[in-house]
Amino acid sequence: MSINLELKKRMHNDLVVALIDIAISEDLGDGDHTSLACIPETIEGKARLLIKDNGILAGIEVALGVFSKIDPRLKLECYLHDGDRISDGDVAFEVAGKIQSILKSERLVLNFLQRMSGIATQTGLYKNKLEGLKTSILDTRKTTPGLRWFEKQAVKIGGGQNHRSGLFDMILIKDNHIDYAGGIRNAIRNVSNYLQKTGKKLRIEIEARSLDDITEIMQAGNIDRILLDNFDMEQTRIAVGMIDGKYETESSGGITIDNIREYAECGVDYISVGALTHQITSLDMSLKAIITE
Repeated sequence: MSINLELKKRMHNDLVVALIDIAISEDLGDGDHTSLACIPETIEGKARLLIKDNGILAGIEVALGVFSKIDPRLKLECYLHDGDRISDGDVAFEVAGKIQSILKSERLVLNFLQRMSGIATQTGLYKNKLEGLKTSILDTRKTTPGLRWFEKQAVKIGGGQNHRSGLFDMILIKDNHIDYAGGIRNAIRNVSNYLQKTGKKLRIEIEARSLDDITEIMQAGNIDRILLDNFDMEQTRIAVGMIDGKYETESSGGITIDNIREYAECGVDYISVGALTHQITSLDMSLKAIITE
C-alpha cells in the first residue's frame, strides 16, 4: 500500500503531523551523513520490524506518518496492527524503497513504536485486573511534554480511556484551586459563573480530600464527577455509599497494579493511574535490513 495514502486517511490531526515534523527535524538536522556517506542515493532495499518482547503493539499509524514524511515513495506491508498482541520473534511490517530513506526513518519509527507499545502493554495489564467490573481505567496529564497525543493514543490502544486531553477540555477543580478560591463552595460557584459567562459547555470534576469534603460538594451540587484523592480502601467504600450514584466517582492516588482491583470493587466508576504513561518500560524492537543474494 502507499504510505502517503494511508497518511491522508489516518494522520489527519494537524498537531500530530506537526509533532512528527519536529521529531524529524530534531533527529535529521542538515542530513543523515552516515547514510549519505555509506549508501548510494539510488539504491533500494527492504527492512523488517522485528519484535523482541511480548505485549501490545501500538504506534503503527504513527510509523506510517514518519515514513511518509521522510519519503512518500516508501511502501509498507503490515502484518500486525495497533492493538494486536505481539510476541518475541514476530514481524510487524516490512518497508521497501530507498535505503537512505529507510535508515533516516529507523530510529524515529522505533522510538515511537517502542514507547507507545510499552504504554499500551502497561495499560493492558492494569485493564486485565478490572475484568468483570464496571470500573474503567483512565490516564492522566502525567505525560512527556510534546508527546501527549501519542501517549494517550497508546493508552486507548491498550484498552484504557483518556481523561482530559489538557487544561482546555474539562474543568477539574483540584486542591490548589479550592484553597486559592477560598473553599469548595466558592470554587464551584466561580466555575459555574465562568462557564455561564463564556458559554463553554465543559464537564466539571472536583477533588475531595476527605469524607467531609464529599458532604460539602454534594450540598453545593452543580458538578459531574467527584475525585476521591488518596482515599484508602475503607474511605473509598464509604464515599461511594455517600455519593450513591448521584455523581460519577473516580479514585486516584496510591493505586497500583496490586491493589487496583480492590479499589474497583469499592464501586468507583473510574480509576486514574499516572503510571500508565510515566512509569513504563518500552518494548524491545529492531528494524533489520533484509539482505537477498
